[in-house]
Amino acid sequence: MLTWAIIFLIVALVAGIFGFRGVEGVAMQIAKILFFIFIVLFLISLILGITWRVRTNSDNQVYIESTR
Repeated sequence: MLTWAIIFLIVALVAGIFGFRGVEGVAMQIAKILFFIFIVLFLISLILGITWRVRTNSDNQVYIESTR
């Protein structure tokens, strides 16, 4: 998702250089939206990664354990 945000940012910058104002604005808005979605998903995964652990037992069965 971060890749798409960067691609739309580059499209917006190139469109701005060549004077395509409509394309620039749309691409910049899409890049902003994708970037903020990426940040939110990153923070959620970071918090869950800190608070939950995945463990395996002797039978290689996976279970999730809270760190509380």
